[in-house]
Amino acid sequence: MQLSHASRTAPDSPGRSTTLKIPLLSGLRLLIVEDEFLIAMDVEQLCLEHGAAATIVAGSAAELSERMAGGGFDAAILDVMVEGRSTLDVARSLAERGIPFVFATGHSDRPDVFAAFPGVRIVGKPYAGEELVEAVAAVARGSGRMTPG
Repeated sequence: MQLSHASRTAPDSPGRSTTLKIPLLSGLRLLIVEDEFLIAMDVEQLCLEHGAAATIVAGSAAELSERMAGGGFDAAILDVMVEGRSTLDVARSLAERGIPFVFATGHSDRPDVFAAFPGVRIVGKPYAGEELVEAVAAVARGSGRMTPG
């Protein structure tokens, strides 16, 4: 799967320039909240392939609590439901800390998500990897940040 990348031009000699490809997730440390193991591993690999510096995966409520306490991430990808529990409180906590996030979920039509986060970026499952990477890159750059409603 090939994605478009942000580009930056840097001069290598007078009168000439070279286009450098910068991966969309370059240098980001990402929290991935997903309880489906194979999906979590796919998302982790996708993020690393597109420049993420590190991924922190939480697949259970216990792991999520531990990862949230530890911090150290720049943005997050949240499933709306993990082990049958809503992650909206996690989303509120991230928003309060100023950490951007997107929802990547099969529950993309839930009114409580829209009510709590009217401007939320929701990537519905099944999704294309490009769609998820572009959504994460947008919120990490600040063009899609959300706050609780």
